Amino acid sequence: MATESEKTLIDSVPTGLFIGGQWRDSSDGATIKVEDPATGEVLTEVADATVADGTAALDAAVAAQADWAATPPRDRGEILRRAFEAITARADDFAMLMTLEMGKPLAESRGEVTYGAEFFRWFSEEAVRIHGRWSTAPNGATRLMTMKQPVGPTLMITPWNFPLAMGTRKIGPALAAGCTMVVKPASQTPLTMLALADLLTECGVPAGVLNVITTHRTGDVMEPLIRDPRLRKLTFTGSTPVGKALVEQSAEQLLRVSMELGGNAPFLVFGDADVDKAVEGAMLAKMRNIGEACTAANRFLVHESVAEEFSRKFADRMAGLTVGRGTEDGVTVGPLIDDKARAKVTELVDEAREKGATVLVGGSATGDRGYFFEPTVLADVPTDARLFREEIFGPVAPISTFSTDDEAIAKANDTEYGLVAYAFTENLSRMIRVSEALEFGMVGINQGIVSNPSAPFGGVKHSGFGREGGFEGIEEYLETKYVGIAP
Repeated sequence: MATESEKTLIDSVPTGLFIGGQWRDSSDGATIKVEDPATGEVLTEVADATVADGTAALDAAVAAQADWAATPPRDRGEILRRAFEAITARADDFAMLMTLEMGKPLAESRGEVTYGAEFFRWFSEEAVRIHGRWSTAPNGATRLMTMKQPVGPTLMITPWNFPLAMGTRKIGPALAAGCTMVVKPASQTPLTMLALADLLTECGVPAGVLNVITTHRTGDVMEPLIRDPRLRKLTFTGSTPVGKALVEQSAEQLLRVSMELGGNAPFLVFGDADVDKAVEGAMLAKMRNIGEACTAANRFLVHESVAEEFSRKFADRMAGLTVGRGTEDGVTVGPLIDDKARAKVTELVDEAREKGATVLVGGSATGDRGYFFEPTVLADVPTDARLFREEIFGPVAPISTFSTDDEAIAKANDTEYGLVAYAFTENLSRMIRVSEALEFGMVGINQGIVSNPSAPFGGVKHSGFGREGGFEGIEEYLETKYVGIAP
């Protein structure tokens, strides 16, 4: 059960729709229950937006676009800087809120607050660095001027697994570029985004620039907005099947689109790797966010000469983790987001067992309430197991072996996804060769975390397109205009 302090925190969060600078109920009065995945307890209820509410949110964004685009870049940057400082000052509250609605341990949530806030600091500095160029045409007859202008009203659909950071990673560059927006957070974890909207208003974001609508009728509410000719950009983080459907819908208005979709990250350990360092990296790459991350290591490909040592040490580390409610001291693994997620992980592990995989540790759902699954390591997993083909999104690490570099690269690339890959080796030539050969948008060499607000995040193939973060992140919210001038 939630403590009194937890209930007080939850009660402090607005639960309505945020449209045009005002909090309001759903037009039909419907609500969505927000559940604590560690207990199954209902924390609170939030408004469940209708199609009319979605249209009202876009109306507000469209009405505010011209004034926000004309706001001096320094002013936009200062708002983002204030927001960074405000989130940092309230880090404990944001961390607790995320743990309550999503389940991750408090230490993980605090890490997300630091990571998520950093996008506001980064893009506060990028707001004043939007620039074009001036040149003379090759024949000398005209002058060529290019300028960057905001794309315009943007629809942002964010996932449940990183309730703060997936919002700030989109909102930060949009605000810096001069775009207004409608944000639709996941119905499982809406509270963090609602709290963020309240904070951004305090920091000076004008009415209508940021609008937040919560709904479980996602398809019904989002599709009319995507097909509305006033919308100019769609950005989505979530599963590949949903992303494909949204891209199809976006084609009607030829929207600018950014898609950060599913992953199937390989984790390669070469024969010359520092095994202890590789195990440490594996723990980070697999267990960050309970494995519920698109960047989570999904397949462990280990050279046969070090496979036994790596598997044993990795299993020992996983066995030492503590499963429980994320608010409790000493807990390192929280629950999965819901029963459906736990059922899928169970199904994938059972299928791998049937195909001959050996369970080194874990392997089962656990707990008498909530949606917990044991930290699990499987050895001798055949590469045709579903665990190697599908995104696990849970604390399960399947291990297979390879004998040559070419075999490792071929196995790593044998997937429709291409978000991130990890490789551990002490050989510089191999580092370069493998990095170039891996068909992924991001590669981590001798490290288990690649996400960084100052670096471009994104994938290739069925993992999507577009980049978030880094110098590239703001370009997703800018159009280039060319002006020819006769002297």
